[in-house]
Amino acid sequence: MKTIFRFAVVTLALLGLTACRQEAATGKNHVKVGIIQYAEHPALDAAQKGFIKALNEAGYKEGQNLKLTRKNAQGEQANLQTMVDQLAGTNDLNFAIATPAAQAMVNADQETPTIFTAVTDPISAGLVKSLAKPGGTVTGTLDASDVSRQIEVLTKAIPQAKKVGIFYNSSEVNSQIQAKAAKKALNRKGLDVVIKTVTSSNDVQQVMTSLAAQVDAVYLPTDNTVASTATTIGEILKEAKVPAIGSDAAYLDAVLLTSGVDYQAIGHAAGEQALKILKGKKVSELPVQKPQKPQVKINEAMAKVLGIDTSTLKAALN
Repeated sequence: MKTIFRFAVVTLALLGLTACRQEAATGKNHVKVGIIQYAEHPALDAAQKGFIKALNEAGYKEGQNLKLTRKNAQGEQANLQTMVDQLAGTNDLNFAIATPAAQAMVNADQETPTIFTAVTDPISAGLVKSLAKPGGTVTGTLDASDVSRQIEVLTKAIPQAKKVGIFYNSSEVNSQIQAKAAKKALNRKGLDVVIKTVTSSNDVQQVMTSLAAQVDAVYLPTDNTVASTATTIGEILKEAKVPAIGSDAAYLDAVLLTSGVDYQAIGHAAGEQALKILKGKKVSELPVQKPQKPQVKINEAMAKVLGIDTSTLKAALN
């Protein structure tokens, strides 16, 4: 009987030691993370994937020592408010994907650390005081595009363009900022600009068709409505034979070329920030991170439809 008792004690001790080692490896035995995503489309999905990958690589596994509560507002503001209220005060940290989601999350919970991604200008959005010293309980990673560089790419790829259209959702702060910068860059090059906006995906077909009939090329900023209706936009551009450049790599099937951010990479970087917070780092001490240099990608199928030789296009871009 004593032998059995001793064996049981030793076994329990070993199990406890193993648990301690697992806890030490992750920095915390069990972590609760809330995820609020503004809409469902490839770019934001990739950002979430990158974030979770970073946690997994550090030893946090869902169903073991990690509980993820995922919410997706499907682009609806009413859904967003309800969902952030459900997440508020219930997690160790929250991860917000896209500007509207980040704004709603921070307004609902100013105590829990919030990491954002897919945000273009967090200062204008009221999320942080500065990029270097965000202050408070909020930091994250940007999807800010180098708009001047994108316009440079557009003019090299489509030198015949004299009138360029800009299309976006006017209710998205990030899109407003990019559109303003794009218009300024295009005007500097002596090009005329036609701006068309929508407030919901229901208007995309009509407004985009109207724009395509008026311009020689189109610039599409990073925009949740554009991303979620990219297939429709691509069909309109193809039918009108109007070349376009997209700020998001997820637009590639709809446009001639993209010059944009790797969303999985910025999501992963946000995950690395989250890990630092879980290890005790103060959120206010973590600078907002900028994305790496974007890559230009060409849609060869669209180039063929437009009658553009890809070898000539590549040479023009080099």
